[in-house]
Amino acid sequence: MKTLKFKLYEHKRNRYLKRMINASGVIYNHCISLHKRYYRMWSKHLSCPKLQSHIAKLRKRNPFWQSVGSQAVQDICQRIEKAYQLFFKHNKKGVRPPGFKKIKKYKSFTLKQAGYKFLGGNSVKIGSRVYQYWNSREIEGKIKTLTLKRTPLGELFMVVVVDSGEAASIFSQGETRSAMAVSVDSAALASHRASGGLPFPLGNEPEIKFTTGKIAGFDFGLKTFLTCSDGTTIESPQFFKQSLNAVKRANRHHSKKLKSSSNRERARKNLARAHEDIVNRRSDWFWKLAHDLTDRFDVLCFETLNLKGMKRLWGRKVSDLALRDFLDILEWQALKKGKQVVYIDQWYPSSKTCSCCGHVLETLDLSVREWRCPSCQSVNGRDDNASRNIQTVGASMVGLGDVRLATPAIAV
Repeated sequence: MKTLKFKLYEHKRNRYLKRMINASGVIYNHCISLHKRYYRMWSKHLSCPKLQSHIAKLRKRNPFWQSVGSQAVQDICQRIEKAYQLFFKHNKKGVRPPGFKKIKKYKSFTLKQAGYKFLGGNSVKIGSRVYQYWNSREIEGKIKTLTLKRTPLGELFMVVVVDSGEAASIFSQGETRSAMAVSVDSAALASHRASGGLPFPLGNEPEIKFTTGKIAGFDFGLKTFLTCSDGTTIESPQFFKQSLNAVKRANRHHSKKLKSSSNRERARKNLARAHEDIVNRRSDWFWKLAHDLTDRFDVLCFETLNLKGMKRLWGRKVSDLALRDFLDILEWQALKKGKQVVYIDQWYPSSKTCSCCGHVLETLDLSVREWRCPSCQSVNGRDDNASRNIQTVGASMVGLGDVRLATPAIAV
């Protein structure tokens, strides 16, 4: 599967698409209300087929709801069902059930087999009207879904999911991943990540394209974004920190405007534009860094981190670094180029283990940035030592080494 994103040209007829998104938000809130009412009456969860059947009957009597395609309405019910299933599964971890959303903040609707048609060139027919989009790349393969998304600035984007049929799932046995264009199902990628990334089940290991013959471990830090096992460091530009004054200024101007006024809406868009600029710059840097690392190394090893716990401790700093977003981009680039991303166990003591002799300290305070091994007397920098240990453990996971280190010989 591939996901392609296209921007729709600004036109006065785009108001019909925005009206469809607003109608989708109304349907969504009505479905949430039905779920809550059904549970109060019967103390049971309202199943997705029952909800879809009821909403289909209500849609026939409501002209405003009919502006949204029937498949888009079914997809709204499926979104709510998926959110409830996640709540049932992870409610002890703090996951909340789906709630009501403001209509102006509702973002998208999805069409599957019907409701749209590509007319060639840069034209697409959605519903009964034709829209123009920026055709930045060719759409190759069978189109599975089309999603219309609205940004906080009011711009419209068209997200197309395409099944190119060139590559199967990463779990297919005996198949090689192409170095040029590989399509991977996002669900398979998510399950692969949830299982710890690597190793794969026995006999299902994808082939690594050894172009550089190098493996590297990376340690994530707050002061230094990534510390590589080859001794290099990568500093994060911290884009939100750079633009913090501009965001504060835009927030201040927005809060001083009269509610529901044109000036307040203009100030809201300026604030949204400031945040969007931060996101775009950070994403651009992530893509460039992912290309650079996958060109330099064949196997990239990382430590599994509890990022939510780190956010509770260090808050905005961890959100600004956005490690999870970078790893998502890096995984995709590695799959395209035939490289591997390895995640070692979260509880492996990478900082407390000496990379020279394997001695493990009992305790190591976070403020200690450099320590001397009591066994071999080597001086270890905290981040450099952790990155070398991550590389060693990652190599053993993919069968390129052994995590058990031999006792170093002493020259006499």
